Amino acid sequence: MNKSEVYPDTIGVTKDGDLTLGGITLSELAKKYETPLYIIDEKTFRRKVQNYTSCIKENYNNYLILYAAKAFAAAAIFRIADNTALGLDIVSGGELYLAEKCNFPKNKIYFHGNNKSKEEIDYVIKNDAAKIICDNFHELDLIQKSASDHKKKVDILIRLTPGIECHTHDYIKTGHLDSKFGFDIEYLDEILKIIKQHEDKISLKGFHSHIGSQIFELKPYSDSIDILLDQYKYAKEKYGFILDEINIGGGLGISYISSDDPVDIEDLAKAVTSKLKDKCNKLNLKLPKLICEPGRSIIGTSGITIYTAGSIKQVPNGRKYVSVDGGMADNPRPITYQAKYTALVANKMNQPEKETVTIAGRYCETGDILIQDISLPRISPGDIIAMFGTGAYNYSMSSNYNTIPRPACIIVNEGVAEVIIERENYKDITSKHLIPKRLS
Repeated sequence: MNKSEVYPDTIGVTKDGDLTLGGITLSELAKKYETPLYIIDEKTFRRKVQNYTSCIKENYNNYLILYAAKAFAAAAIFRIADNTALGLDIVSGGELYLAEKCNFPKNKIYFHGNNKSKEEIDYVIKNDAAKIICDNFHELDLIQKSASDHKKKVDILIRLTPGIECHTHDYIKTGHLDSKFGFDIEYLDEILKIIKQHEDKISLKGFHSHIGSQIFELKPYSDSIDILLDQYKYAKEKYGFILDEINIGGGLGISYISSDDPVDIEDLAKAVTSKLKDKCNKLNLKLPKLICEPGRSIIGTSGITIYTAGSIKQVPNGRKYVSVDGGMADNPRPITYQAKYTALVANKMNQPEKETVTIAGRYCETGDILIQDISLPRISPGDIIAMFGTGAYNYSMSSNYNTIPRPACIIVNEGVAEVIIERENYKDITSKHLIPKRLS
């Protein structure tokens, strides 16, 4: 096994050919906690955080790194994020509720979303629970009315769509012009006039841009900063706004398969901070606080999922299907984005690749395929299949399709495994079902 960026830091193999993570064999974890099972390697998560922190700190003094909660929202992960001096990027009242349960610092929470409810906005403003990234005119109206009702002055950033295309899946491009997210720059005058009229209630801190996800290029980030800072200059000269934060979003890609070639965090930090300094100097602007929002690039490689192989079907003169006890409900990315993954047979690491198989899910959809055509050792029912890079957007996007409970999630570190999200059972997922009395 070639230890590449596809795998977590603590991956290993015993002399008997058992795959380990955090010093524990995956076969042992499967037996104790059952499968499917999400596993987070704490050392990888902490190392990724440290990498971001050290690379940006080396190049820029005033910064804040936000963990993008939507990648994987879990109380234990929020606690580690807080302990490692990260802030939090949230997109819902539920993520805010979880953050509050963890006593996450309110001044380090930023609230995103293209259709925040009135109730969410009211709660945030009434309780000073977060800074708001304002996405549209409807929301701007809700913010100023809520601020007035609660007699508050609210810190906001405006999300702008810079019109930048990056080479990623159409569904995860967010910075181009035809997007549901953010204000188009052509509306900037109208936005700034509204805020100017309500300066007693709204404090504009800066602009935000997020250009997409799973990005393997540096130039879109530099281009985005270039465009945003032009708007800082315009807002200062025409309306007198002195903006002191710039949020460049996240979206940095990771390796799911060996051919993926993601940008190094060190290179990203150098490119972004260099552009920021040069452009601010050119425009005679004060250097703002630099904010970024990594999610996948911190948690993605930190997580794996293990499954147990079940039925095996050889199509005459066709594919060989190995079905596992999970699939599209615990990992919807292959069927949604045609995402590709790497897998290993965790209990047969000392055996050579013998056949090409397709890893199929258990759900009643023909498209429930986790990996198509992968070379692996000969698989038998009961073997443990490990899929890598599943820390981001797997549990977060999971469902109870086919009325199947969602898996547990554990965290491993130094030979210790601990449950951070309990496995659901049938009672959990049917507890909200009601039968009207007339049907009894």
